[in-house]
Amino acid sequence: MLRDFSLQSLFMGLLIAFVGFASSFAVILNGLAGVGATDAQAASGLMALSISMGVCAIVISTVTRLPISIAWSTPGAALLASSTAVAGGFNAAVGAFLVCGLLIVIAGLWKPLGKMVSSIPSALANAMLAGVLIGLCFAPVKAIAFNPLFGLPIVLAWALVGSINKLYAVPAALLAFVLVIAFGIEMPDGILARLSSALIPQAEFVFPVFNTAALVSIALPLFIVTMASQNIPGIAVLKVNDYHPNPGPLFATTGLFSMLSAPFGGHAVNLAAITAAMCAGVDSHPDRARRYWSAINAGIAYILFGLLAGAVTTFVSLAPPVLIEAVAGLALVGAFASSALAAFSESQTREAAAITFLVTASGVSFGGVSGAFWGLIAGGLMLALARLTKRRA
Repeated sequence: MLRDFSLQSLFMGLLIAFVGFASSFAVILNGLAGVGATDAQAASGLMALSISMGVCAIVISTVTRLPISIAWSTPGAALLASSTAVAGGFNAAVGAFLVCGLLIVIAGLWKPLGKMVSSIPSALANAMLAGVLIGLCFAPVKAIAFNPLFGLPIVLAWALVGSINKLYAVPAALLAFVLVIAFGIEMPDGILARLSSALIPQAEFVFPVFNTAALVSIALPLFIVTMASQNIPGIAVLKVNDYHPNPGPLFATTGLFSMLSAPFGGHAVNLAAITAAMCAGVDSHPDRARRYWSAINAGIAYILFGLLAGAVTTFVSLAPPVLIEAVAGLALVGAFASSALAAFSESQTREAAAITFLVTASGVSFGGVSGAFWGLIAGGLMLALARLTKRRA
C-alpha cells in the first residue's frame, strides 16, 4: 500500500481538503446556527464533521483501494440555514441528525429505501434544493447593501478569481473576508487570548431530543437532499471515471459516520461530488490504481482542519453575520444554478417543480414543519394531478 503513495497524490489530497473546507465551512456554521446552535456548539459540529469525513475517507479508500472522496452535506447545511429553530432547540436538531444518519445507513443496507429515494422525480428534488439555496444566494447582495466597503471586496474577489479559475473563486472570497475582518473591523480587547485558547479542540456533547416536528422538518428533508444531491451524484462521478464500487456499503458507512458526529453537532457526511472528480481524475495520478492515496491524504488534512475549528469559528464570529452569509451564498451560487437548471429543464414537470421551488423558497412552515418538506409534498401532488389528468384525457 505504501508503495502506491506519491507526491502528486499528496498535493492533490491537500488541495482537495483545502477546497472542500474553505469553500463551504461558512455554510456549515450558518446552517448549524440556523437551527439553534451556539458558537461553541457550531465549532464542535464543524470539528466533528471534518474529523468524521476525514476518518471516513481514510477507512473507505484504504479498504476499497478506490479514490472515494468524502464531504459534509453542504446542501444539507443550506437547508438548515433556511429553517427556523424547532421545538426542543438544537437538542431536537441533533436528534434529527441522528435519524438522518440512520436513514442513510438503512438506504445503503436495505435496497427498497434506496430505490424509493432514487424514484423521487429529479425535477422535484432539484427544485427543493434550489428553493433551499436561494435564500443564502441573496446574502452577497445584502452584504453590499449592509456595507459596500465590506461586501464589495468579497464579491469582487469571488468574481475576478472565478473568471480565471472557478476552483479558487470561493477561497479568494474567503481570503477577502479575512482581510476585511483584519483591517476593517475593530478588534475587541483580549481577542488574541481568545484565539489562542480556541486552538485547543473542544467537543460539545449535545444530548439528542426526538420530536415529530424536528424529524419531519429536518431529518427527512436532510436525508433526501443528502442522498439526491450528494451520495447519488458521488457514485455517478466515480462511474464516469471508470470506478464501479457497490453503492450500498458506501452509503451505509457515510450514514454511520454521520451518526457518530451527530451528538457533537455534526449534521451529515456523505460521498463528495466535486472533490470526487478531483480524486478520481488523471491529475490525481496517471496510474488509476494509485489515485486512492489522494482521498487518504485529503482525509488526513480534513482531520487537521477539524482540530482548528474552534479558532476558525472564533475568528469568524468577529464579523457581522451578513458577511459570513455572503461567503456562504457565493459558495452556493454554482449549486443553485445547476439545481435550478435541472429543475426547470423538462416541460412536463416544470409546473410541479415551480410549486416545489416556490413553497420551499417561501420559508413558511406549517404545523412546525419547514417549507422544504411541504414544497416536496406540494410538487408531488401537482405532478400526480397532472399525470392523472393526462391519462383521463
